[in-house]
Amino acid sequence: MNLPIRWKITLGTLSAVTLGLAVAGWLALRSIEQLELARLTETLETGTSLATISLEPLLQRPNRRATASELQARAREVSRHAHARVTVIDPEGTVLADSETPDETLSQLENHSSRPEIVQALATGSGTDIRLSQTTGKRMFYLAVPVGPSGAPNGIVRLALPMTMMEVRLLDLKEDLGIAFGVAFAVSVILSMLLAQGLTRPLSDMVGAARKLADGALGQRIPLTSRDEVGGLAEAINQMADQLESKIREVSEDRAQLLAMLASMVEGVMVLDCNGTVLQVNPALERMFMVRGREARARAHGEVIRHHDLNELAKQALETRQNQSGEITMALSGRTFRVEASVAGGQRENEACAVLVFHDITALRRLEKVRKDFVANVSHELRTPLTSIKGYVEALLDGAKDDPEQTARFLDIILKQSDRLNLILEDLLQLSQIESGEVSFKRDPVHLSTVVDRTLALIKPLADKKGHTVTVAIPPDLPPAAGDEEQLVQVLTNLLDNAVKYTPPHGSIHIAGQPAKDSPLDMVELSVTDTGLGIPEADRPRVFERFYRVDKARSRELGGTGLGLSIVKHIVEAHGGQIWVEGNHPVGSRFVVKLPTSKDVPIDVQLSLVSPT
Repeated sequence: MNLPIRWKITLGTLSAVTLGLAVAGWLALRSIEQLELARLTETLETGTSLATISLEPLLQRPNRRATASELQARAREVSRHAHARVTVIDPEGTVLADSETPDETLSQLENHSSRPEIVQALATGSGTDIRLSQTTGKRMFYLAVPVGPSGAPNGIVRLALPMTMMEVRLLDLKEDLGIAFGVAFAVSVILSMLLAQGLTRPLSDMVGAARKLADGALGQRIPLTSRDEVGGLAEAINQMADQLESKIREVSEDRAQLLAMLASMVEGVMVLDCNGTVLQVNPALERMFMVRGREARARAHGEVIRHHDLNELAKQALETRQNQSGEITMALSGRTFRVEASVAGGQRENEACAVLVFHDITALRRLEKVRKDFVANVSHELRTPLTSIKGYVEALLDGAKDDPEQTARFLDIILKQSDRLNLILEDLLQLSQIESGEVSFKRDPVHLSTVVDRTLALIKPLADKKGHTVTVAIPPDLPPAAGDEEQLVQVLTNLLDNAVKYTPPHGSIHIAGQPAKDSPLDMVELSVTDTGLGIPEADRPRVFERFYRVDKARSRELGGTGLGLSIVKHIVEAHGGQIWVEGNHPVGSRFVVKLPTSKDVPIDVQLSLVSPT
């Protein structure tokens, strides 16, 4: 039954009270009925004794028929005094007299030898019975005793009283008991409800407090109103709430610390249960693989990050319960990750069974490739002049020194190759110093027109020799850049030198300056545009790498170390600027240098250099 406990207590109490009242009423009625019967029996016994004394002389006469009228009169007289029906019966069961029967019908009465009270009286000396009288039509209480010697009585005297008065008294008593029990039941109902309410109110308060605790109101407590079992239960719940609040606070603090650690990690983290379902991911992993944490959770790891090698690594860690590691490369982004799969202590579903940590080593692998390429390029660049020098020295040693003209020409070649070798070493040293932060850059206001004038004084003879047209467009109100004038002159010198080298004769070179557009800081742009060979779009992102050449044969033919644009890039970035190359339509290239102005120099740019690419 889904009844409230208050109604269960009320109904249980009422059921017990009702049963008790019913049993008590039944016992009371039974006791009273027995008392009434005992009193009635006592009355009949007294009347029977008087009737026996009065009727015994008549029953002892030899001729009883001669005294029938006298017996009938004496029976009526005894009946009047005893207030009971008097019947005289001979031993054979014939009715000799009856106070309630007319004389003329007395002989018509049936034989009474089979009546229970008569049979009992002849057997034991006294007999009683309660039954409906066929003569009077009333329910009667009979008491019969034999008259005369024991074993051979002269007759039997029987007295009978109607049960009507006793039944009326019992009915009145039942009504009184019914009223009393009804009042008692009503009082019991009220008391039961009050008792149930008194018992269940603290329980209801406990239920309400427990629900509030379940909803997160950890400060909820139950007031103690008694020291009984209910009060003990309330105190136990309060203690449990205190411990629960303390444990939840500890777990919340630990979770907050864990989430803070996960959120601050640069490595991506993915937590899996024993079925390979994602339980948790940190923001770094969301950024690495462009996934959302809410969408990733409760999904299989293979659905979140689709990569065969990663799936196999996670599967091995979960099945063997041993730590695994490996590298994966994403096909679309080209990023490389070092994955460490550590086994956790979980054994069941929704428990952490494995933790996958993703280290983004894309930059490291790129640096390794750059380093390898750099070593290979340096070796190649150094080997070329060294091989040339060695060859001509061997030629001189083999006898060419005896020819003055050949000796002079060979030595001139050796000198040029030595100068080329020295130039490569100087550029490498300068690039190393810039990357390591050993070069100190000034932060003075520098007018770009001054930088252009100084650079043109160096480059103009070379441009005139090839018949190039050099134009300059620097607005007079262009804000000064913040930087080192000598270093900026080197930047522009390298750019113009390349423009002159790679522009066919009678080409044009244009130098322009203007305020930078779409920039959060105040910056200026300096561009060098030529009509030279141009740089294919696929090669533009790599022209600033060390020793990278679009046309290696032509670049070596024109001279240069292959480090100039790399040095330019590092100098510009060390100033807090940017440099890039664009195509110049219809032919040629356009190099753009963006620099901060002297009134808006970022603090981090002034204090540190940009790390190498």
